[in-house]
Amino acid sequence: MCGICCVVTLRSQHTVNDFLNEDILCRLRRRGPDSSQQLIKTVSDLSYECLFSGHVLHLRGLVTPQPLEDADSNIFLWNGEIFDGVHVGALENDTEVIFSHLALCPSEADVLSLFSSLRGPWSFIYYQASRHSLWFGRDYFGRRSLLWQFGNEVDSAFCLTSVSVSSKADIRWQEVPASGIFKIDLKACATATSLSLTLFPWKYSCTEEAVEETFVNVLDQVSKDLPSHICLVMNESKLCLRAPVIPLNKTILEVSGKHSGTNISNIVSTETLQGFLVEEHKKKLVGQFIDVLSEAVKRRVLSLVRDEDQKTGEVPSMANRKAHVAVLFSGGVDSMVIAALADKHVPLEEPIDLLNVAFTIKEQAKQKGAATKHPHREVQLDLLCPQGSCQDLDAKTDAPLSCIDVPDRITGRAGLRELEAINPSRTWNLVEINVTLEELKKMRQQCINHLIYPLDTVLDDSIGCAVWFASRGVGFINNQGEPKPYKSPAKVVLTGIGADEQLAGYSRHRVCFRKYGLEGLNKELEMELNRISSRNLGRDDRIIGDHGKEARFPFLDEDVVSFLNSLPVSEKADLTLPRGIGEKLILRLAAKELGLTASTILPKRAVQFGSRIAKLESSSEKASDTCSRLKLFSVDEL
Repeated sequence: MCGICCVVTLRSQHTVNDFLNEDILCRLRRRGPDSSQQLIKTVSDLSYECLFSGHVLHLRGLVTPQPLEDADSNIFLWNGEIFDGVHVGALENDTEVIFSHLALCPSEADVLSLFSSLRGPWSFIYYQASRHSLWFGRDYFGRRSLLWQFGNEVDSAFCLTSVSVSSKADIRWQEVPASGIFKIDLKACATATSLSLTLFPWKYSCTEEAVEETFVNVLDQVSKDLPSHICLVMNESKLCLRAPVIPLNKTILEVSGKHSGTNISNIVSTETLQGFLVEEHKKKLVGQFIDVLSEAVKRRVLSLVRDEDQKTGEVPSMANRKAHVAVLFSGGVDSMVIAALADKHVPLEEPIDLLNVAFTIKEQAKQKGAATKHPHREVQLDLLCPQGSCQDLDAKTDAPLSCIDVPDRITGRAGLRELEAINPSRTWNLVEINVTLEELKKMRQQCINHLIYPLDTVLDDSIGCAVWFASRGVGFINNQGEPKPYKSPAKVVLTGIGADEQLAGYSRHRVCFRKYGLEGLNKELEMELNRISSRNLGRDDRIIGDHGKEARFPFLDEDVVSFLNSLPVSEKADLTLPRGIGEKLILRLAAKELGLTASTILPKRAVQFGSRIAKLESSSEKASDTCSRLKLFSVDEL
């Protein structure tokens, strides 16, 4: 993963450096701590100038500083991982591989063919010197962040970056839409002293009729958020990118009133799930789902360098082995399945970190510490705390570090026991990350608000803060019954995003199903994936990347999405069944087949509620409200 940035000026009185904020450079370096450098390209006769800034997190092959420049003066910035589509050898770096392929792409169609073939998350910036063209864009789902900012008509400046900083300035940053790939003809723009973007959109089918309809829809959608002086046009050749997944199967199957399995009831129990697996068709389908999801996890846990001791040549002892892979872990079915599948592919001698976050305030913590005075709470306290650990108090809050019993902490510990039962030979590090209100406020103002930006809702604040603290990985692990300070060294963080969106996991999906039936549910699920780039993925990439770590999304692997898209919705979820069974049914059945138990029937609980960050500072706001806490404050206002 990397932090990438490009600044373009057209006949400007300012240099490109005038438009690059030092705070942005600092954020980019946090994303890419292993190498940082920049390159300025000045084309005097055409009066345009470009600055390219690259910051690398080393994960594959040899460390490859960015930006890359070849003998023909082409320049490349890459923030991504190639898991399939183009071969990347075990010792190769995918940045160099893609750049070498781009050098062999003389035409627009060739460039589009290359990016259409890629499987994995990416964003990129590519300067094609011979044509004075600047290409850029994000993958189909928008799994890597890329922001743009347009200067005013006088400046004629244009900026791209993985991450920005929130400011009170009038010129806002926006997320580059994951609608396709964009190209700027710098020669033409410099001559006209105005900026014009050409779009090459994603499309399932590249037939002439389908393309025409897509062009009109996408053009309208992207144009409405652009400044009035920026021109957006479709490419004259009507070229498009081939979508890397198949369209959603909207077939509605006739379902009888009774389920065909004789043991199926409306009782929320693991036995109910077992009843579905009696059906041969269902069991086969679940097996296929496990296979494709397992392969997606495998690609994501093995595509990274595991040579931390190459400098010394020493092989670390089992006790000193460090984790390379972590899971954002609530103990819910999504994170449990990811952890169970990671266990199948991560080398056995290597620990897996399970990152579990909880939020508390001082008054709540004191109440938890006094809980032993109340007999009816003793059993719960014993369940949550290893013997003796409740004596370890946070120096700032007097909070028992192991006794923050938010819902995700309870299910996280229960999930740990399930995973230990599946594979007791594995070192499972449940990293208990406890965040006080004081630290939350401090870190939000220092950095988290900048990472969430340009998103700004209460929901973005809750999820963004929870994911930032979780992925930082600073907390405690259980060491023979005692809490031991621990910081996760894992550079790869697996997250379950995409499961709820595809498998009807949210409560709004039940509301939609009750109102509009399966046809309405199909439309809702189709919309979920179409908007996941702008609602979730850019934000989460910026948040996790701030720790010099890379977010990887197994449920959004192209093969996983295509497999799930191939199934009628009734094969994936059954919302006539109660919560804890009907939503994400196929995933719950997969969890049962993998040997998981109580976690298979846990109902969906969003991270903002499970970690208790929601309502921590205000109980009256709605998720969609603009969050005042994300605003910038002066020193006097704090």
